[in-house]
Parts: sequence; C-alpha cells; structure tokens
Amino acid sequence: MIFLNPLTVNSAEILQIKSSNTILVGDQNRNLTIGLFCVDVNENDEFEATNLLKSEFPRGSKVKIKPFGFKENLLQAKVFNIKGTKEMTEILVTKDLASEICPN
Repeated sequence: MIFLNPLTVNSAEILQIKSSNTILVGDQNRNLTIGLFCVDVNENDEFEATNLLKSEFPRGSKVKIKPFGFKENLLQAKVFNIKGTKEMTEILVTKDLASEICPN
C-alpha cells in the first residue's frame, strides 16, 4: 500500500542545505543533519541540484521528516514541505538532477 502523505513524521525547520543530499534541520530543542534517502546526484549536477533545493526549501522553511534509518551514522530520511506536497528527492529526480537508488 502506498501513501502520498507520510504517516510517521516529525516537524522541523530548514537551517542549512549543505549539499544536494545533506540537510541541516532543527526544532526548538536540537539540530540534526539528515542525508536524503534514496538519492544519487551526479557530481556534475551537484551545484545545480543544491541551488534547486535552496530555492524550493529556503532557510526557515517548515518541513516534515520521514526517517528510514542510518547510513554511516547519518540519519537517512525523506524531507517534505509542511503541506506534504513537495519532497526533496522527487524534485531532484523530476528535474533529472538525480536518480533514485532505493535498497530492496
């Protein structure tokens, strides 16, 4: 069964988009670095992909986080806008700046 809106999410705020797949978010209590789940950006597209995410999710944007686990001590998650209508990985894949690499 596929759900369009995440069921288990936590709300946070974008503090910094460090790269095309590393995001710093925070809430009132803590800051957390997140790796985007299921995404692979070609290094030639890194600059454009990072700028696209910064324009779609400016600093201070409220977001929902749907965690999927850890990889190399970095939380892997999908990051949605607060309304759940935009997701970072989907935006990059739609603009042909990334491919989805989901584990089976």
